[in-house]
Amino acid sequence: MNVSFRPIEEKDNPLLVDLIRKVFREFKIDKPGTVYTDPTTDALYQLFQTPGSAYLVAEQEGEIIGGCGVYPTDGLPEGCAELVKFYLAAETRGQGIGYQLMQQNIALAKELGYKQLYLESFPELAKAVSMYEKAGFKPLPHALGNSGHYACNIWMLKDLAE
Repeated sequence: MNVSFRPIEEKDNPLLVDLIRKVFREFKIDKPGTVYTDPTTDALYQLFQTPGSAYLVAEQEGEIIGGCGVYPTDGLPEGCAELVKFYLAAETRGQGIGYQLMQQNIALAKELGYKQLYLESFPELAKAVSMYEKAGFKPLPHALGNSGHYACNIWMLKDLAE
């Protein structure tokens, strides 16, 4: 199965929003204070035109199977960006695609000049959380920045110099 990664295009918006909301329903985390109700989720292409941001789409046989981005979330410390809107279609998980996508975003964050990468998650996404740990993300006792995703209760940070 050949997987390719490319920058987001405007035509990807409806496909990505469907994928993201499907994942949230699958894990029963489709609630306020999450990406599920975040209005920017419907316009990811436009969101990632923000300077200092980037978003990659994962495609398999011409079909979008996931995506992940780096974003300069308000309120984060200087030199820190957030790993955001990272989702994979259920049938493609467990094949290393998510790890590759995350590594590509870590490389993008370094290219963009960031020193640290922050993320927010949920206990329901335990497999993803263990992947973050494997990649060197360390747990934090509280949220950083102002993502508006107050329902998240796992916060992690990676030093990109490691």
